[in-house]
Amino acid sequence: MARNPKVAVTLGDPAGVGPEVIVKALASMTPEERRDFVIVGNIEALERADKATGAGLRYGLEPAGIADAVAVDEVSLDAPLPEIGKVSPVAGEASVRYITRAVDLAMSGRADVIVTAPINKEAMNLAGHHHDGHTGLLAHLTGSKSSFMLLASERLNTIHVSTHISLKGAIERATTARVLATIEAGHRHFLRLGKKARIAVAGLNPHCGENGLFGTEDTEFLAPAVELAKAQGIDVVGPISADTVFARAYNGAFDLVIAQYHDQGHIPIKLVAFETAVNVSLGLPIDRVSVDHGTAFDIAGTGKANHINMLSAIAYARLMARAPRPA
Repeated sequence: MARNPKVAVTLGDPAGVGPEVIVKALASMTPEERRDFVIVGNIEALERADKATGAGLRYGLEPAGIADAVAVDEVSLDAPLPEIGKVSPVAGEASVRYITRAVDLAMSGRADVIVTAPINKEAMNLAGHHHDGHTGLLAHLTGSKSSFMLLASERLNTIHVSTHISLKGAIERATTARVLATIEAGHRHFLRLGKKARIAVAGLNPHCGENGLFGTEDTEFLAPAVELAKAQGIDVVGPISADTVFARAYNGAFDLVIAQYHDQGHIPIKLVAFETAVNVSLGLPIDRVSVDHGTAFDIAGTGKANHINMLSAIAYARLMARAPRPA
């Protein structure tokens, strides 16, 4: 029987709910299943989360560990563990150190896939790390020119032309080259998972500009990208008005929608699959999947955070790790 992939899970912001959803997810597994994981973070943070949730697990250093304990790749913080539920540069620095270590594990082949718990962008910037979030940080750490955010769920999948930039910046980024690259990234990902995706490109303007009445970007930039992708044999149509394309995809007409900006893709996914949708980074030399929720400082430390999304991220990560990466 083929071995399960080694999954490196980062704690995210240690002041948020990341440690709690991780320990709750691990507690739902058997000891044998937990052996496939290494938690990148701090034993102290995990034990604090364990106490809050009543998970009842033990934690040991990787690789020696303790019998039946969760393996932890301990990361030095050079400071006391930050207070729960508070934005702080210490927590921001910790989250970046966890991600950096996990990338090193994946790039060196010691982990097959990374699963990330949520970080806080304000805390990360307070610590002097000026990235737009996980996506930009991972591209920086892996030396990638760009990456793409895919939100995946059972009935709706969307990949974004742009994410954490202003709406004005998103409009400027919707170039033919970027839209084409996004289509190609989504197409390659589905092929890797064994399916030729039916792709639809969402329009940027209302009704795709209504023949220039509400803007010309759809005809000037998006439509040429679709034609270039079709010339490569990609099954893609569009642009299609964004007020209908997501409903059509949810009802089975398309496997993937190209969203032009953050909210255009995030809102429909979070409406129909708030607890189960996962965030996947494409275009990197490593595989990374994340929960699709934030640090939830308001409930951090209470043990109330729902771990279903973490389980969904882990399941998708295992699926990706078992699929061969393209040459």
